[in-house]
Amino acid sequence: MHRTLIKQAHLAMPAIVCLIATLIFMPDFSRAEGDAEQKVKASMELLQSGAAKLGPPKVEGTDRVADKQVPAIYFGGTKMNNNFDLVDEVVKENGGTATLFVKAGDEYVRVATNVKKADGSRAIGTILDPNGPAIAMIRKGDAYYGDATILDKPYVTGYDPIRDASGGVIGIYYVGYLKG
Repeated sequence: MHRTLIKQAHLAMPAIVCLIATLIFMPDFSRAEGDAEQKVKASMELLQSGAAKLGPPKVEGTDRVADKQVPAIYFGGTKMNNNFDLVDEVVKENGGTATLFVKAGDEYVRVATNVKKADGSRAIGTILDPNGPAIAMIRKGDAYYGDATILDKPYVTGYDPIRDASGGVIGIYYVGYLKG
């Protein structure tokens, strides 16, 4: 009887060691998701504060972005269409991707971005997915934080409306991190 218990204990020991090792070394996916959400929030704060330093947002006139004529979005006197300084600064500080969209009719068009197309070029002139989860929230005037597919790639994202002085939504702040 005693030998049987010792033999069973010896057989169980490797399983216990494996279980402990798995628990110790297994990635904590909930922590990783929390880290990504924190990065999104930090990057969004940086994007919004950088824009606020330039001045209040407004739309004035139109401008060509890629192959589209769209409203020109400004922060103060700085036109943001085809101006990548702010979005690139956010990414330099925090990694990930950043975009400013302008509202053009029912669409939101990327006018300043470091999101890349398949050919490696900036995805300016492309639109926010009209069937994605973010646009439904933006159309209600609310922010969206969560997963989204951008140009066929999965990201953890944040989208926040850009409002003019009267409170109307004139564009979107976006930040995101490619999901690994």
